[in-house]
Amino acid sequence: MPYASEPVKELSPEECWNHLGTTNIARLALSVGGEIDIFPINIYANGTSVLFRTAPGTKLLELTVNNKVALEADGHTETDAWSVVIKGTAREVQHQAEIDEADAAPLQPWVPTLKYRYVTIEPVSITGRYFERSGEPER
Repeated sequence: MPYASEPVKELSPEECWNHLGTTNIARLALSVGGEIDIFPINIYANGTSVLFRTAPGTKLLELTVNNKVALEADGHTETDAWSVVIKGTAREVQHQAEIDEADAAPLQPWVPTLKYRYVTIEPVSITGRYFERSGEPER
């Protein structure tokens, strides 16, 4: 996706979703009690929301206290890079029909641990940037 005249370009929501569809790694940021936590997670982006799996623990507990989250994902090659940020609301998937749908998604844990709880993030906003990577310009 070359943008020779613009080394930094704002991405449209559609472009953001397209980029999110190329990765399965993101960082989840949430805040509880005035403290911010950031967790690496694996994701599945379906074009309207983001799904991840987790086990009972800190992430899930914090999401029950404050479900407002931010998610950041990025990717790069030698010649370009992109970054997408979603701000939204997270909720644990609890209805069986949604769990069955989530089970069918191409989403696997990074490590061989039981992560049988699904969380979906419904975006309030999605923004992104594309960066053309090259040498520093002459001063």
